[in-house]
Amino acid sequence: MYSNLMKKSIFIIILLIPITMNAQDLVIPTFLEKWENSKTYLLEIAEAMPEDKYSYKPTERQMEFKEQLMHIRANMLWLSTTYFLEQKFDKKGIEVETIGKAEVIKLLTESFDSVSRIIKNTKPEDLSTEVEFFAGPKTKLQILNLLQDHVTHHRGQILVYLNLNEIKPPRFVGW
Repeated sequence: MYSNLMKKSIFIIILLIPITMNAQDLVIPTFLEKWENSKTYLLEIAEAMPEDKYSYKPTERQMEFKEQLMHIRANMLWLSTTYFLEQKFDKKGIEVETIGKAEVIKLLTESFDSVSRIIKNTKPEDLSTEVEFFAGPKTKLQILNLLQDHVTHHRGQILVYLNLNEIKPPRFVGW
């Protein structure tokens, strides 16, 4: 009986190995699909806000609409270049005050596309690599999740900016 149970257990383990390997291989394509949806949705939000409202901020302590978008962009570039390309991120930003709506949208689009290219070139097995992060060691998979979480966090804030200006937000993209 014991050897029969052992044989069944080994058989089940052998069957499960390809399933877990396939699941790991799905992480990057799944992220990229969600990332593209996130890009589409954020750009629709950026388009919805009239240019004369790009400097709008609900309270003094909050970032302007345009600053929020540029903050999202900078975070994308920082996380992707630092932790996936292992390149030093140049913190010197763009003078937000001097750029208009079209330039912000162009820069956002380029940044989303840059992250996509970087992640497409990441091997699934590299996602388990641990990196030094300011909040403590993280895996590249955790950094990948942070990329999306940060966009979502600030996108939620600027949706409120639209509503406060009585601008109907675009329909959610991402189902």
